[in-house]
Amino acid sequence: MHGQMEIFGTSDIGRHRKTNEDHFMIADLCKSMRVHSTSLALDHRTRLFGETQGRLLLVADGMGGHESGERASQLALDGIVDYVLNTLSWYLLHDDIHEDEDFQKHLKAGLLNCQQLIERDIASAPQREGMGSTLTMAYIAWPRMFVVHVGDSRCYLLRDGTIKQLTRDHTMAEAVLGHHETDESEPDREGPLTNLLWNVLGGKDQPHPDAASYHLQLGDALVLCTDGLTKHLCRKRIAELILSDRPLEEACNQAIQEANDAGGSDNLTIVACRFRKKRPVQEMEAEAEVLIPDTEDNVDETVPVS
Repeated sequence: MHGQMEIFGTSDIGRHRKTNEDHFMIADLCKSMRVHSTSLALDHRTRLFGETQGRLLLVADGMGGHESGERASQLALDGIVDYVLNTLSWYLLHDDIHEDEDFQKHLKAGLLNCQQLIERDIASAPQREGMGSTLTMAYIAWPRMFVVHVGDSRCYLLRDGTIKQLTRDHTMAEAVLGHHETDESEPDREGPLTNLLWNVLGGKDQPHPDAASYHLQLGDALVLCTDGLTKHLCRKRIAELILSDRPLEEACNQAIQEANDAGGSDNLTIVACRFRKKRPVQEMEAEAEVLIPDTEDNVDETVPVS
């Protein structure tokens, strides 16, 4: 069965913050080879790419105030990029559940790599003591998805018209009261314990990442977001926007706009993707894309899923 994966991500400063301490990333992972010298008819320093092995979706919400929070979330993403490119054996992934568990351990190790990067940065600039970041990551190797995270940024799965939170919030409220989802038609309730994180990158204690694997199917959609969005926009409305027929870019921008209109008290970041069946016209467009690759960089993209 063939389908398409449509992806878009965006971030906004909100209505009350002076800086945006959120960051996000959408990336393809593939093998590559850089040719330095050859007798073949290739240009000097040509880079050859294999098929896409997976896609990486990341959101991070920094804390620490002003430049420190922004830097912490940037370092969190930098740490994952470094780990994925230089350490993670993602290209050895197979269809065995035990290997899935091993892969989850490797993904958790990637977040510990982020922790070390932030610790080294604080050691070199003690004035940044106390900065930290959430990090939620989804690695998609169709039809499987691996989710690993620390903090209270979230990953939602939208299936059959429902929305389910796949991650748990690492807040003191969740630790004391237990996991409790608000009514789908209400934004998150704020309280004295909801903004206190016990599990975060950059904290004094080593982070304890959660990791899990899932099987995706055509018709599903995903949303990764920071808590600035869910403070003002209920899960039901998020699902309505993302599952609508409007372009995904328009749906995500509308979600940001509505959250800002409802208060916009924090930075807002959303990364969303939809997995849909191809229509006949789209089949022809996909074939044309193979013949004439699109080389423009864009976070709003449609890619084949098979």
